[in-house]
Amino acid sequence: MERWTGTGVALVTPFDEHLEIDRASLKGLVEYVIAGGVDFLVVLGTTAETATLNAGERAEVAGIVAEVNGGRVPMLAGVGGNNTREVACELAASPWLKDFQGVLSITPCYNKPNQEGLFEHFRELAAVSPLPLCLYNVPGRSGVNLCPGTVARLADECPNIVAVKEASGRFDQATDLVRGRREGFSLLSGDDALTLPLLSVGFDGVISVLANVVPEACVRLVRSAREGRWEEAREMHLGLADLCRELFEEGNPAGVKAALHARGIIRRHALRLPLTPVSGALYERIRESVSR
Repeated sequence: MERWTGTGVALVTPFDEHLEIDRASLKGLVEYVIAGGVDFLVVLGTTAETATLNAGERAEVAGIVAEVNGGRVPMLAGVGGNNTREVACELAASPWLKDFQGVLSITPCYNKPNQEGLFEHFRELAAVSPLPLCLYNVPGRSGVNLCPGTVARLADECPNIVAVKEASGRFDQATDLVRGRREGFSLLSGDDALTLPLLSVGFDGVISVLANVVPEACVRLVRSAREGRWEEAREMHLGLADLCRELFEEGNPAGVKAALHARGIIRRHALRLPLTPVSGALYERIRESVSR
């Protein structure tokens, strides 16, 4: 079973001038981040604008990434939603999942279940999933917080729940996750700005938006910290701080798409509504940052 550690990259979905999938840009992006040394790929997450992709498009994106990757690095696929039965059916019946080594599944959005509802939701998914699950806690988007006690309970009762992507922004909660985890369970930062502090208390890596743009720097930061080279990691963290702030200033993935376009990695920084591109002023600041 794959252990999710190090630097994962939450891939964007590039669009062309007609807001269709830009296959060439997606292929180029996959090659770029693998060449940059990332440890694993995350496909169809928040940063991929998955909420605006239909089932056929999700399968197409997954297939393109799997083909380009060619088994070089492990891959997590985002499969989640607020209808437990529907998500379970997708997990059980999606043929494209055969190319992946794990599933990233977000807490249900809008319904706002309590902790027991979250436990039962993920336990049902774990019962049908053909792949190990990584829980995804991002209360700023989902409206509900997956508490450390519930994560520990799921990890104890469901052997194929193997990791959590923690993006609550709460350092006390991250500390409790470290204290309560089972052996071999991976803890992954879901917030680039907090990756170094979370590594310092025992997290195993990050699922990074920033690594789309500067994969080598993100990999170096994480590896430096995990190998105890804290001064080097601190310098990397400080050096990336401005760009990291700019990427999220007007929302994700608007900022990261602007940066990828400014670096010539994707051909356009188009987004599907209701998301819109960053302002011209922010684009110029991002362009200056990535050109340094």
